[in-house]
Amino acid sequence: MELFTATTPTELLLLLLAFVLSAIIGIERERRLKSAGLRTHTLVGLGAAVFTLVSAYGFAGVIGADVVLDPSRIAAQIVSGIGFLGAGVIFVRQNVVTGLTTAASIWVTAAVGMACGAGMPVVAISATLLHLITVIILTFLGRKIPTINRNQVLTIQYKEGHGSLRMALTRAAELGFELTLTGTRQVERAGKQPRVEASMRLQRGPRPLDTLVDVLSGVKGVTAVQVAKEDND
Repeated sequence: MELFTATTPTELLLLLLAFVLSAIIGIERERRLKSAGLRTHTLVGLGAAVFTLVSAYGFAGVIGADVVLDPSRIAAQIVSGIGFLGAGVIFVRQNVVTGLTTAASIWVTAAVGMACGAGMPVVAISATLLHLITVIILTFLGRKIPTINRNQVLTIQYKEGHGSLRMALTRAAELGFELTLTGTRQVERAGKQPRVEASMRLQRGPRPLDTLVDVLSGVKGVTAVQVAKEDND
């Protein structure tokens, strides 16, 4: 068995490229404080590249007239196996799915590593650039697109004893908005009567959200209405 072959420099260069490109993708996830960050993405891309390199070059010594190898078999197993890792970062909390973008980035990282291992550096670099465009530029543009139904979370504060929460849900339903109550808590105020804070998630609505905010603000006993967007990356 030869320790170094004629293809070893190429293999090492492709492996290094996979390491760099995977790390670039991982840095973006790390900056967003995701569970799968720099190390996870780097290892995924590096591992996919190694598997692909082994598939492409690892069995050259046994190929002969009576031996036929299919390099695509290992690549196909990578595609199947990476799905289990991606599924591990997807969570469902109160009917809200989170982690989909991170799972997709793991999938892309594996593809980038496979492209490097297969000797397709231009494709790997292009995929990395397109990934960054997607998660940075398209994310910004997506937030500018006006939509009726977005994963919005409404927080209202109200005084106890006025039936404000019940009335707020009733008024929202009358307008066609579907809200899901996710929790309530008491907000203490120094020297003043405490308020109750209720968090609700918007499932769907036929009108702009500003309409709902205006209506809820006018409910008796409601003192504040705030809107936030859940991060489902």
